[in-house]
Amino acid sequence: MRMESSSHITITGDGIALDGILGLPGQPKGVIAFAHGSGSGRFSPRTQFVARVLETGGFATLLLDLLSPDEADDRRKIFDIDLLADRLLLAQNWLQTHASTRTLRTGYFGASTGAGAALQAAAREPDAVGAVVSRGGRPDLAGPYLSRVTAPTLLLVGGEDGPVIDMNKDALEQLTCQKRLMIIPGATHLFEEPGTLEQVAQEALHWFRRYLHPAPQQTREFQL
Repeated sequence: MRMESSSHITITGDGIALDGILGLPGQPKGVIAFAHGSGSGRFSPRTQFVARVLETGGFATLLLDLLSPDEADDRRKIFDIDLLADRLLLAQNWLQTHASTRTLRTGYFGASTGAGAALQAAAREPDAVGAVVSRGGRPDLAGPYLSRVTAPTLLLVGGEDGPVIDMNKDALEQLTCQKRLMIIPGATHLFEEPGTLEQVAQEALHWFRRYLHPAPQQTREFQL
């Protein structure tokens, strides 16, 4: 897929300015907004790798820092899932008005704490998102919002990430949408092992292709 453009953007609202990167392939099939985990951001090599795979597969991407530089040093805000979800919804509203993305269906890709924010945002505005993917995420942090998520949700967890596997299994039970938990053999929390991040990116691409383009299917998955 030919890349049409990649541009640095700023989203403003609620008294905050958030910096991001908008990647646009030619004739995108949808747009994926990334919710980064603690200590990560739009310049993370892992995030950018997954974004490039999705762009090559035909999806626009929005890599957005959900916290300002000053906020990113505050541990309370890093784990403030309500705040992170608010910021993701601010980004979604921007995508719905931006000339290049307003006609595209949106998916969320969340990592670590960002997964909890993505799922809460998906529950709060269900019509705004068509699919969610979590990488090494903490979906449990979405708490009572989990049962309200309607977007098809894929949970990707490393096979060597024991505590997070259990958290994802608990979250899977609470989700009532189309859902799947996939455990990547040999991978630790950051998917640094050879080939594991590539598998994450490809599984995410398949999920978004299935549920964002064409229209979502009506089958339901419960696979471990």
